[in-house]
Amino acid sequence: MTPELYWLTLTALMTSLLWLPYIINRLAEMGIGQAVFNPNSDPSPNALWAKRMMCAHENAVENLVVFAPLVIVLHITGAATSLTATAAMVYFFARLAHFLVYTFGIPGLRTIAFAVGFFCQLIIGLTALNVL
Repeated sequence: MTPELYWLTLTALMTSLLWLPYIINRLAEMGIGQAVFNPNSDPSPNALWAKRMMCAHENAVENLVVFAPLVIVLHITGAATSLTATAAMVYFFARLAHFLVYTFGIPGLRTIAFAVGFFCQLIIGLTALNVL
């Protein structure tokens, strides 16, 4: 497995687990019965951290949709470099940082973490296009 695919796999696994804390919060707020059988598909939580966590998770999914194809194209074309391996690793940690600072309500750091992740996507995409 290439480093880029390794970090893509970890990023996908992390993204697939980010919903657990706010769902546990939903169960605590509503009770198991009401949470499971609620006719509203996505009721807003009362806890502000849980609301922010839901938004952070949505953002992680939206960005995974960009990151994953870029890594796959990079892998298929054989254009991977040490720079793209580093970018994929940094992307993982930038997304983790984004999730945490978003959850804790730290807006300046949230923007920086997002920008770092975006820059990593650009590196991977531009390398796949032989621009870098």
